Amino acid sequence: MGERVDDEELERLVGEGAELLLAGWGSAGRGAVRDDFDEWFTRHGLDEYARDISELFLQTKLPVRKDLTAMWRARLRVGVRVPSDPGAVDELRALIDRLIPTVLSDPAGGDLIDFRSGTFNGQVIGVQHVRNTYGTPPLGDAQPGPLDWPLAKDVEPLTHGVRPTGRVKGLPALPPYVGRDQDGMVNSALEQARSEGGLVIVLGQAYVGKSRTALAAMAQVVPEYRVFAPAQHEDLRKLPALLRGRAERCVVWLDDLDGHLGDRGLEPRLLAQLTGLEAVVLATMREDVYDTYVRTSAPGRLLDLANTVELPVAWEAAESKRAEETEDPRLVVAARESGTTGVPAYLTIGHRFWNDWQRDRNPGRHPRAHALLRAALDLARCGLKGPLPQDLLVTVHEGYGIAGLERETLDDAFEWAGREQYGVLRMLNRSGLKKAPCWEVLPYFVHTAEQDEGFPPVAGWVWGLAVEAARANPSAYDVESVVAGARAGYLREAEAGDGAAMHALGLLEGGQGAAMHALGLLEGGQGEGEKAESWFRRAAEAGWTDSAGHLGRLLVERGETREAERFLESAAEVGDDEAATLLGKLLRDRAAKWFGAAAELGNPEAARQLGDLFLAEGELVQAEDCYLRAEEQGYAEVARSSGMLHLLCNGPGAAQVWLTRAAAAGDGPAAELLAHLGSGPQPLEETRDRFSFSEAYPLDNAHYGVIQEEQGELAEARKYYEKGYEVGDAYAAYRLAVLLEKQGNGEEAKLWYRKAADMRHLIALAVAERPGAPDTVKE
Repeated sequence: MGERVDDEELERLVGEGAELLLAGWGSAGRGAVRDDFDEWFTRHGLDEYARDISELFLQTKLPVRKDLTAMWRARLRVGVRVPSDPGAVDELRALIDRLIPTVLSDPAGGDLIDFRSGTFNGQVIGVQHVRNTYGTPPLGDAQPGPLDWPLAKDVEPLTHGVRPTGRVKGLPALPPYVGRDQDGMVNSALEQARSEGGLVIVLGQAYVGKSRTALAAMAQVVPEYRVFAPAQHEDLRKLPALLRGRAERCVVWLDDLDGHLGDRGLEPRLLAQLTGLEAVVLATMREDVYDTYVRTSAPGRLLDLANTVELPVAWEAAESKRAEETEDPRLVVAARESGTTGVPAYLTIGHRFWNDWQRDRNPGRHPRAHALLRAALDLARCGLKGPLPQDLLVTVHEGYGIAGLERETLDDAFEWAGREQYGVLRMLNRSGLKKAPCWEVLPYFVHTAEQDEGFPPVAGWVWGLAVEAARANPSAYDVESVVAGARAGYLREAEAGDGAAMHALGLLEGGQGAAMHALGLLEGGQGEGEKAESWFRRAAEAGWTDSAGHLGRLLVERGETREAERFLESAAEVGDDEAATLLGKLLRDRAAKWFGAAAELGNPEAARQLGDLFLAEGELVQAEDCYLRAEEQGYAEVARSSGMLHLLCNGPGAAQVWLTRAAAAGDGPAAELLAHLGSGPQPLEETRDRFSFSEAYPLDNAHYGVIQEEQGELAEARKYYEKGYEVGDAYAAYRLAVLLEKQGNGEEAKLWYRKAADMRHLIALAVAERPGAPDTVKE
């Protein structure tokens, strides 16, 4: 609970705060001053004043307005006098104590005052020398006279109540004034007041342009009048005494008239005095405030004395046309986009929204809403005009890497960005069904970003998502325009060396895949393939492996398979499965070519390898031809392949013979296949003829011997085993050794094991190395 302070202490405190705020504007610590006062006003429910702080500190030159300090003193006074918020006083005192060292340490020697020992009765009296002050003391305390007041034709709108709009390089701070259809009525009322005296009120809703219209009329009707613009709630009772006896005619400018009413402000008797002194009183007032005054009260009776002109919100066609004819881009866009909101509200609130959005990236404010608005803004700049699917916004906003997103839920972010603020506009406008909502960003954001040379361009990955969205919904978006924009965006990044952008250009130019076909990029356009290849090649050379895969495919389509292989391999090594598959097929085809060449030259291994390729493709006749070539040359390594071929051709007996040979040579896969045939012998009678041509196929001596052995013809089996050994078949020697061992002829079996071992038969080698095995037999 804050400590109670008397009125004198409060006045001293708010005076210190106002002077510190304005002195801080020109100090090295201006950022801290701005942020602390912004936070103080926001925390105590004075958001509009907080926004005005931000706008004040955006100015490149502080407006020299004699009542500026008084205005901020009045605003601070509002904050500290809220009964339900007693802590505001203590917080303001702590803020002042914290910031004074920052402002006083300004090496530039700006407008520095040690306020803590000063007196704030009328003018500010600082302990240190004050070189400049922006405050205007109340009337009667050494108040400058009318000769020090500006002429009506010279009044600066931004320091007299007109709200700022966005700045555009090379253009004035404010757009030119656009004549309203009500200008004639305002001018006529002001001319009557000039002749007869009285009060003129320009009435309208908030942000309708009341101040700008009234000031324009003042500059036109009474250009040489002196303008007195008191701060709100300032005591006006001494104004007649100040004007009496002076030759200068003056205008009393009372922007937001409700802040100048009451016993110490304007009331019927004071208005009569000012009329008698030929002063004109020109004011603005909001409609909702105007309607609250009871006509029996003094302020209400004053309003009945006024000549009132009301400004409508929406602009008529003629007014919008005049705005477009100014050729100021701010007015041109506002006239086209503002609709029923009205041009002034669109420009001023859009400007506030933009500034708010720039600050909302801070994790303590609305980082997720900031990212969602950035997504909508960037997609609109990509050419996706109109409502955007919420899912698309969510996908894009997560790609910006903005910190603190987890502190704000999606629902909260959309609710804040889509909330009507200032009673007029939303940053995001919602449409569509509840289950499939769509959002459209305020056009002011899009045009401001397009005019701001320092605003970041749309990133390449966003362009990619925009192209996909346009392709998916061609009836809603101009696909050709989006693609053209993407091409320009990618080109900018590619020229800066971005490999991803080069790859994207390759996709756009070449139209690779079904997606690009759907975009219509492959129809016509002679030379697109060469452009695509060029971009893919540049991207691949820049290390972008996705492009290596695409380039490889382009080269394959053109028949340049050898050059394609290195690019496909580069892509395959980083996980491009399609590139790996295509490379495998190319290498398989090349392998088949060279295996075939070697087989024609009589190489049995090449014949077996070529046969395996044919077998994998289901070309059984060609596979058998290759295997027979290998068998003709006694190439025992063909055993598993021949066994598999017989299995496929429904020859289990022959398959068993071949697989048994392969398994005996240590072929694991062959042993597994043999196990699947079953433990018992296969019917071999049908295979007898198959292996009877042993003279043409040396390996078949052993195979025929196996059949004889299975049928009990052991002598015949030995005969064929010995024939097989004589033509160099180690398996034949091994089979004979096994047969002899079964017959109990161990010593002779050892000799044949040794013969098989000398021919490098694996199992025979193991047997021969057992203890007691005979020495190598020398033939």
